[in-house]
Amino acid sequence: MTQLFIFLGVVTLALALRSFAHPVLRKAGAITILVASYLAGWFLTGSHITGVAGVLMWFLLPWVELLTRIRKLRLPLRKSLQRQTPPNSRRFPHLNEFTDEVEAEGFEYVEDTGWEWDDLRQFFRIFYHDEEKTETAICLSEQQGISFVYVSLTSRTSDGRTYRTWNFPFSHTLKIAPEIRVNRVIGADSFEKLLAEHRDFLERLGVAVADLAEDTPEALPGRMETETQLQIRHNIDRGLIAPDHEDPETVRYSWRGLFFLYGQLVKDMVKLS
Repeated sequence: MTQLFIFLGVVTLALALRSFAHPVLRKAGAITILVASYLAGWFLTGSHITGVAGVLMWFLLPWVELLTRIRKLRLPLRKSLQRQTPPNSRRFPHLNEFTDEVEAEGFEYVEDTGWEWDDLRQFFRIFYHDEEKTETAICLSEQQGISFVYVSLTSRTSDGRTYRTWNFPFSHTLKIAPEIRVNRVIGADSFEKLLAEHRDFLERLGVAVADLAEDTPEALPGRMETETQLQIRHNIDRGLIAPDHEDPETVRYSWRGLFFLYGQLVKDMVKLS
C-alpha cells in the first residue's frame, strides 16, 4: 500500500508541474513522469531492470508511428505549387492578423499557393520586400487532423545561396541542402521580432543587401519549388529517402531515414516536454 501511495504521489506531482506554463517546471514534470514510470516497473516486479524498461518505453513510442505510418508514407518526387483559395476562418483563424503584421513591415502580397497530396496539405501566402530583397511566407500545414502554422523569411544571393529564418515548431524531417542556411527561431512571438532575427542572421554571416539577388514576385513560387527539389535530391543522395519501386514518381523513407527521423522526434520530445 505504501508503494501505491508513493506512486500516486509522484504522478500527482508530475501532473501539477505539467500544469505550469514555465518551461523549467514543465520539463521537471516530464522528468517526474519518467520517475513514475520507473517506480511502476520496480514496484510491480521488484526489478530495477523493469523500472528502466518502463522509462525506455517512452523513448520507443515514436517507433510505433514510424513503423506503422511513416514507413508506408509516399511523397511526390516533385512538388508543384498551385494557386489556392485562402482557407476559411475555421481552418486558419489568424491569417488576416498575420497578413497585417507582415504588410505593416513593408512586404507586399504576391500570391496564395500550396500543394496537396493524400492527407497532406500546405497553404502558403507569399509576400516580397523589394528593398530588402526578401520573401516572406505564412504557411499552414495540415495532416491527419493536426495543423500548425509557421512563418519564414528567405533571402537569396546571386550565387545560389539561400538564407532562411523561420519559427517552424519541429526539428527538420529531412536534412537541409548545403545551399540553404536555416536560422530556426522558436521564441519570436511577432513578425517584427522574426524579421529582426533574420536581419541579424544575415549580418552575422556577412551577407549585405547588395549581395542579395533581386527577384520578381512572379518567380517566387518557382524558387520555392526549386529549393524543395534541391532538398529532395540531397536526401536521396544521403540515403534518407529513396524512389519507390512501385511508383518512381514518389519517394519513401529508407531505414536510414527512419533512424534519422527517430532522432529528430526524440529531440522534439525533449525540447517540447
